[in-house]
Amino acid sequence: MKFSSKTLEKAVEAMSALPSIGKKSALRLVLHLANNKGEKKKRLIEAINALQDELKICKCCHNYADTEICDICNDQARNKKQICVVESVKDVMAIENTMQFSGVYHILGGVISPLEGIGPDELNIDSLLERLKIQEVEELIMAISPTIEGETTIYYVSKLIDDSVSISTIARGVSFGGELEYADELTLGRSIQSRTQYNKSMSL
Repeated sequence: MKFSSKTLEKAVEAMSALPSIGKKSALRLVLHLANNKGEKKKRLIEAINALQDELKICKCCHNYADTEICDICNDQARNKKQICVVESVKDVMAIENTMQFSGVYHILGGVISPLEGIGPDELNIDSLLERLKIQEVEELIMAISPTIEGETTIYYVSKLIDDSVSISTIARGVSFGGELEYADELTLGRSIQSRTQYNKSMSL
């Protein structure tokens, strides 16, 4: 792909680095922005700059936030005795859309995967254990991918949790991880409601 402008080329390269956007799609988007001289482009630029300068990570659950503590953790109406443990921010958004969970979340930031060089120290497990020390928690709901890596992560975390905290896994009627956001809300909601007790004594 040949460009008459280095500025245009750099913009296309940056845009095409985003997930699911190829060079042709990136070019269409960049040309649209270049041709737009009004408020639309200004708002987009301001929003992107805000991602860099203003977006924060919640100190409690690791969700994205505008302040040090996210709106979900700050919401006094939420059941703080229930923590839903997920892999990513996208999973939180998918579960929130079901309107079937009124507890709070903890984002691990992935799963244990030795092949990818991801061990427990690379995940937000220590901060989860710290929450359990200072917060009265009755149940951990593990909404983790039904893969070998996901099951390994659930098993590892469960061994660190005191027996006074109940551990459950949501029903396996949906795909998790990257696919959770595409699961229909009814199925996902039912899988949360139909969660089952996790057997900590079982081995992998």
